[in-house]
Amino acid sequence: MGNKQHSTKDNLQVLFEDNHIIIINKRPGDIVQGDKTGDTPLSEVVKKYLKDKYHKPGNVYLGVVHRLDRPTSGIVLFARTSKALPRLNKLFADKEAKKTYWAIIKKAPETPEGTLVNWLKRNPKQNKSYAHSNEVPDSKKAILDYRILKKLDRYFLLEIDLKTGRHHQIRSQLSGIGCPIKGDLKYGFDRSNANGSIHLHARKLSFNHPVSKELVTVVAPLPKDPIWDACV
Repeated sequence: MGNKQHSTKDNLQVLFEDNHIIIINKRPGDIVQGDKTGDTPLSEVVKKYLKDKYHKPGNVYLGVVHRLDRPTSGIVLFARTSKALPRLNKLFADKEAKKTYWAIIKKAPETPEGTLVNWLKRNPKQNKSYAHSNEVPDSKKAILDYRILKKLDRYFLLEIDLKTGRHHQIRSQLSGIGCPIKGDLKYGFDRSNANGSIHLHARKLSFNHPVSKELVTVVAPLPKDPIWDACV
């Protein structure tokens, strides 16, 4: 995304925070980790927030557990301690974190709810993944459950439970059934959103805390925009 909007700690939306973890509601357009654009990543903004809030001298520890695509909004979890990071990494690798997304699409899927199983092959040059119905060389199995939550005037709100975490998985799999996400030109939607976002939001995350083992569940408020507003 070309827009240079950055989070600052003033508009950083913290959904959960304790000694070991911090969970942020990422805005569309923010990058989670530094990349070739040189734009300030969310990880640095969160470090500055922690440094200022707790008056920490020196460097602040922050571990990146997972990422969200730049045009996507919603939940991003970071580790605040070196004890929490490997445990969270294992939690995600073992698929023990339950991730729920909301997506806006124009065309309804053939059935109001279902499971999509594909083999995704990534094209690094295009930064794009292609969904295949059968296994192809260098592909990874991708599984998600979806259901239509609401019919809007011209769109549908889908709720998606992600069973695997692949590159551009939801975008690619929905595009593969002819239901690209609103604003997602890369995956076949007919026009972009004015702010460069796509209507895909990491809505809910549930997992057992890496240290206390208690269940943590967070829900991320939706971005402010007329279509998202119509969903709640």
